[in-house]
Amino acid sequence: MRINLVLELLDVPGQLVKVLEPISGLGANLVTVIHKRDYKNENGRVPVQLTLEGGQEELQNVIQRFEDLGFSIIEMDGVVKKEKISTILFGHIVDQDLRDTMDKINALEGVVIVAFDIKLNGEDKSTALINIEADVGKKQIVFNKISEIADEKNLLVINEI
Repeated sequence: MRINLVLELLDVPGQLVKVLEPISGLGANLVTVIHKRDYKNENGRVPVQLTLEGGQEELQNVIQRFEDLGFSIIEMDGVVKKEKISTILFGHIVDQDLRDTMDKINALEGVVIVAFDIKLNGEDKSTALINIEADVGKKQIVFNKISEIADEKNLLVINEI
């Protein structure tokens, strides 16, 4: 059996080795690896394409190990598994309990904030760009939750189009 994966890795020394190490130990074979360092995304991550061979159980074990290690599998055999969502919040973000806002978004199943960039302007209102990774099909759920949080905390929300 053969499987094609696209993972996103931080562009730091040792990440590629860390993702390749478990493959043979779990009984799978590496057929192809394409490490695209020139295609870094806004979060400093680079796509790595892997083609693996092995039995179904071995390949499932490798996929589980990648997830346990925190590697994001964004595509599997041409099927997109994760989508990226960006949104902007404007208002008194820090005063409205920034940690609580992040926790409420991260509490959604299959959703994780991968970057939260905030621009402070003294005591004035601030702006935050939130980058989220979510399982495919969860985009509207994420937008609904962010709108709910924004209403509760009197923040302006600008979702991607």
